[in-house]
Amino acid sequence: MEQHIPKGTLGGQAVLEGIMMKGPGGYSTAVRLPDKKICVKFHKYKSYGERHPIFKIPFLRGIANFVEALTLGMKTLTYSSSFFEDDEEETKADKLFKDIFKDKAEDVILGITVVISIALALALFMFIPAGIAEFLGKWITNHFVISLIEGIIRLAIFLLYVLLIAQMDDIHRLFMYHGAEHKTINCYEAGKELKPENVIRHSRYHKRCGTSFIFFVMIVSIIVFMFITAEEMWLRLLLRLLLIPVVAGISYELIRLAGRHDGVFWDILSRPGMWVQKLTTREPDEEMIQVAIVAVEAVLYGPEYADAVNEAQGIKLPTAELDIDDLEGF
Repeated sequence: MEQHIPKGTLGGQAVLEGIMMKGPGGYSTAVRLPDKKICVKFHKYKSYGERHPIFKIPFLRGIANFVEALTLGMKTLTYSSSFFEDDEEETKADKLFKDIFKDKAEDVILGITVVISIALALALFMFIPAGIAEFLGKWITNHFVISLIEGIIRLAIFLLYVLLIAQMDDIHRLFMYHGAEHKTINCYEAGKELKPENVIRHSRYHKRCGTSFIFFVMIVSIIVFMFITAEEMWLRLLLRLLLIPVVAGISYELIRLAGRHDGVFWDILSRPGMWVQKLTTREPDEEMIQVAIVAVEAVLYGPEYADAVNEAQGIKLPTAELDIDDLEGF
């Protein structure tokens, strides 16, 4: 199969009953509808790095890519869920937001959701481990040992969190689509034709996965935070918050290198993150793989392909569903 996109530049994420796939020129979102048809939409966009050359600089590009992935991920997840909300009644809160913010209501709700998600993540993965470590500091005086213990607690909370949410039916299906995403990318990067029988034979693990990125963040943060020696707890927490972009930048460069290179060293570096993917991916069924193939091919062949797929199935997207903002506004 002809390689249209260089290895290491294709990536994506699972969304509700579908997959978002991103390449150098844009991103696609393919969703399996309740009637079993596959709806797909391609969007052109320019990344932060393309619009602002400063974000192409190593480490800075990691910070930009993290923010970009979070924003795009939330938008496409909200978009995919819109296909399954027809039977839901509009709440008073929804009506209030629409009355106040008009056409910007969905963007405001999305922004609030992102802020709340970040706040909960900070509480769960930073403040709670720091509080436990502070308590243990009454008996353990070695700063490096305490930092190591705090990092291990942070990692344990993350793994427990993933294990718990994996028990939910919707999350289990999301993890199956996650596996389909990885298998399809691996098949494409191996130069094989994108057919279900080829895709199914590939691994559901991938070096550049967001799960691996989070694992790298956990490990790098242990090392970076060891150098924070402030006595006051509030100052230590503040410094850690300020260093999160540094941790994200370092982690991105590591996972980027690991994803673009083969060899024993890079395989060893990637292995722990791929072990964690055993929790965040599941073996997909053929219908999920079909969705992933459509998502990849929409990125390869652009909006004409997406329109043709929809037209062949008799799908006509409402205007509101066509007008998903790209990243130009961020």
